Formats: sequence, C-alpha cells, structure tokens
Amino acid sequence: AEHLSQSELDYPFKLMEYLNGFRISKAIFSACELGVFDLLLESQKPLTAGEVAQKLGTSGDGIERLLDLLVAIEILEVELMQGTAYYNSTDVANLYLAKSSPKSLHSLIIYHSQTTYPLWNNLVDAVREGKNQNEKTFGLPSEEIFSAIYRSEEEMLKFMGLMNSTWVIDGHDIATAFDLSCFKSIIDLGGCSGALAREIAKEYPSSTVMVLDLPEVIQSAQRHFAQQNDTICFQEGNFFDGEIPSADLYILARIIHDWKDDKNVKLLKKIHSACNKGGGVLIAEALLFENRRGPTMVQTFSLNMLVQTEGKEHPPSYYTHLLTEAGFRDVQVYRTGKSYDAILALK
Repeated sequence: AEHLSQSELDYPFKLMEYLNGFRISKAIFSACELGVFDLLLESQKPLTAGEVAQKLGTSGDGIERLLDLLVAIEILEVELMQGTAYYNSTDVANLYLAKSSPKSLHSLIIYHSQTTYPLWNNLVDAVREGKNQNEKTFGLPSEEIFSAIYRSEEEMLKFMGLMNSTWVIDGHDIATAFDLSCFKSIIDLGGCSGALAREIAKEYPSSTVMVLDLPEVIQSAQRHFAQQNDTICFQEGNFFDGEIPSADLYILARIIHDWKDDKNVKLLKKIHSACNKGGGVLIAEALLFENRRGPTMVQTFSLNMLVQTEGKEHPPSYYTHLLTEAGFRDVQVYRTGKSYDAILALK
C-alpha cells in the first residue's frame, strides 16, 4: 500500500479502467460489425441516433447507447442542437475504422471480434493446460494450428485481412528499419496477402520481391488482395516441408512467434542453407523487454499466442540465440516504437 498514491488508495482508478477494457473493445468491434463508421463517413453530415438505427436496422435505444460510448472514448463526436444529438465521425474513425479507408483496421477488428475474442473466453483453461484453445473454442485439433486458422475460406480471408491490416499500418516501419538495398532478391516467407512485400518493393524498387505461401493462401491473395500496380510476385510452396528457393534476403514476419524452439531452429537452418552468400534474414516480431516488464501490448500478444498457437513472444536475446544457433551472424535489433520490431542477421 505504501507504493500507491492517495487517490489510488481512495479509489482504484487504473484497476477499474483495466477491468472495463473488454467492454470498450467489444463496443468498437460491434460498431465495426454493424457498419457505424462506414455509414457516418458516407453520410457526409451528422446523423441522429434514430437515423443511424433506421439505416443499420438496429434499435434506437441500443444504437444511441453505443454511439454515446464511442463519443466518450473520442472515436465519434456529438453536437446537441435544440435538444437532439447529432453524431459524426472523427478523423481517427474515418482513417482507421471505416472499411473504405486505405489504412483501415476493419479486417483486423472483425478477426479480433469473431476469432480472438472467443478464444480469450477460454484463457483460464489455456493457462491451466498450457496449450491453445482451438479445440474447445472451434472444435478443431489443437496440434493443427493453421488448420484451425484456415478452417474455411471465410476464416482464411478473415486472417488474411488481419495480416493485411497489420502490414498496411506497420509495414513501412519494418521496411525502413534497416537499409535493405543491397539485397537484390527478397522472399517473404508466409507473406500472406503481400502487404509487407509491397512495402518492401515500394522502398527498394531495384529488388525483386516474392511472396511464398501455401497454395490456398496464394490463390486467395491473388483473387482478393492483388493490386493493379503490383511489382511483387507470388509462389506457392511450404517453407517447412518443401524447398525454399535461393535468395539474398528472407523475411519472416510474425512467423517465429507461432512455433516452438525446435521448429524455429530447423526453419532458420533451412533458410541459412538456401540463402545466397552475403545474404540474410529479416524477422519482424513484437519484442518483449529483457526485464519482463512489458511492453504491455506485447505481453498481451504473448498470451494470445498461448490461446491460439504453440508459440510465444520473446525478447531480443531469444532471437539472437536462435539465429546464432542456425548459423547467422551480426544480429541487429531495431525497436520501431510501434507494434512490431525488426531483427536483421547475415549469413
């Protein structure tokens, strides 16, 4: 108690904020699923709760309460005119929550709402058992991680949307963390929708950039995420079980954290063998602090890996050890200050 301020002794403000966090998340999730942010952006004028309810097919009372909470957390704005509340979007909502925005997090939010949120309902069991909760949540074997994630085309597209949103927001920081201009052939292993590969290709136009992923992922990427001005190419493959083409640089973005140590070492040794002389590997992951005190978001990511995969998040020392064991050298770490950090190692 001697470490608490008087205000915290009188009332646990921060604790209450944390305890209510899930309600805030679910309110944002629900507003996205209902189409609130898209409607307000497209309307180009403030709307009453009644107008929003009518257009979205909701109850007036329910949507009013939801809109008021979104105002309270500064995602929406409200103005009272002659006793009637008119709601409007903020720049943050228009940029990150409306589906039509090029920086939209809509796909990420839908994935969290419909996949991550149900998994976290079984967090107690995950902690007790030390394994993911795919079987309890979705009725799928816990050992087949990506069979659960890709359990249907609809679910695969949700996951690909999540990854696409992630790298639309964080990709530039990863692409520019180090000068990669010396690597003329680059392969993004497990590159999914190609969003990070596009950021790499945009930053280093003289390099060829390829995405290698499972056949069903590549086919979906080309159908749903291809862009007219794409300079990246796609190749079907399985980097665990199949051959890895030779290249100067391999990218592993949010791959290592999915798996146990032995599988990661085996993969990195395989990459080391395929890598051209003078080449390297770029890893993009959320890095923990060595002192185990955060960052808070990365600690939540690590718990998420428990409920969904067989992996976890790690501090930089883990990756240095892993890469060195696989034969790489000159390991460099760059913290972006955003969600994901970068690690570069050379052959």
